[in-house]
Amino acid sequence: MLPNSLVELDRAHLIHPVASYRGHEQAGVRVLKTGRGATVTDAAGRELIDGFAGLWCVNAGYGQDKIIEAATRQLRELPYATGYFGLGSEPAIRLAAALAERAPGDLNHIYFTLGGSDAVDSTVRFIRFYYHALGKPQKDQFISVMQGYHGSSTTGAGLTALPAFHAGFGVPFDWQHKIPSHYSYRNPVGSDPQEIIKASVAALRAKVQELGPERVAAFYVEPIQGSGGVLVPPSGWLKAMRDTCRELDILFVADEVITGFGRTGPLFACEDDGIVPDLMTVAKGLTSGYCPMGAVFLSDRVYETIADGAGASAVGHGYTYSAHPVSAAVGLACLDLYENGLLENGRRVGQRLMAGLRGLADHPLVGEVRGRGMLAAVELVTNKEKKTPLPAAAEPGRRIFDRAWDNGLVVRAFPNGVLGYAPPLCCTDDDIDRIIDRTRRTLDETLADADVREAMTG
Repeated sequence: MLPNSLVELDRAHLIHPVASYRGHEQAGVRVLKTGRGATVTDAAGRELIDGFAGLWCVNAGYGQDKIIEAATRQLRELPYATGYFGLGSEPAIRLAAALAERAPGDLNHIYFTLGGSDAVDSTVRFIRFYYHALGKPQKDQFISVMQGYHGSSTTGAGLTALPAFHAGFGVPFDWQHKIPSHYSYRNPVGSDPQEIIKASVAALRAKVQELGPERVAAFYVEPIQGSGGVLVPPSGWLKAMRDTCRELDILFVADEVITGFGRTGPLFACEDDGIVPDLMTVAKGLTSGYCPMGAVFLSDRVYETIADGAGASAVGHGYTYSAHPVSAAVGLACLDLYENGLLENGRRVGQRLMAGLRGLADHPLVGEVRGRGMLAAVELVTNKEKKTPLPAAAEPGRRIFDRAWDNGLVVRAFPNGVLGYAPPLCCTDDDIDRIIDRTRRTLDETLADADVREAMTG
């Protein structure tokens, strides 16, 4: 059993991310104790399939000896090396070179961060410097997509387009703007892919015209919108938006913090769409969550412009832990695992995951199943024809998570009744089958909820 003292210490001192502080104090913490493969065990000894890979990040799975040994070896040899003063470490240099070699197109320059949020922040600083170097400081307006997520830092939260990250924080800033999502299940133009693409391109053009073509600096987008509900764009959407940005002289930033490192099949989701962004952010799967690390990829054009603009002067942007040698050693070990079986396994079991989830389409609560590879969502409704969301009174975010937990499954349960899935790429067929079986059991229990029944019959 979990010692009561640990629960009380958590209540008294540990602030949890994106949580109701009072609600968490009342409910208490669930402590995870061990992990192996796709399974985690809590402090009470309960085993659960982690259908969400921690927070979309443990792509390689838990307990990978190759990663643990790489980190341990590096800790003994050189636990820290700054990138300041022209210094560096072998793991960071080798990881930067390996990523550049595998990145789309000419994304040949890598800046390391601690995670996704500060990677996004770094892109804003690089982009502003880029336009100053070009003598165009007036290009200072940034556009992102509704229901997109680009981090929880002060700058990134404004590019994020989810209300919970804005309320009470004074963001977005007046230079941060949004266009509607491609969300096909609830798109005003309908579900026809070409109509959705046309509407999005038109919305981007209209927003640029509204702000002034000479003012718009960059457009940010996730290849698949993660925290907005795993929203998959129609085939060709990303390329159409990229082409439009090139035509309008806007830098295109692909946020692959969630989609990178095999989550959708290839190493980077941009490969699926055949595009090369001007900048790209990654994190999460970069180190499989074993160590904090993110990265910004810069194209040759962006890098050379910044370098020439600075000349002999320093580019005044840096983090103490940028290019941390232990995180870099872990990143190299993860890359080796991905390319020696995990990407292939992820593609195979990803097909099994999508087939299994689509097999739930007959359930009375399932409105839509969507996803790509090992990234998926099930959107729940009380009326399939009207696409009526689960009632707020049913507290779908909390109750569904609790029920899944009790059934031995960890999933992301969004407050609007969307279930998110991002299992480790190391999953076996049995792991995937257990995810599906436990999801169906959770849906059956939710169907029996009085609030849900009332909404379905009302």
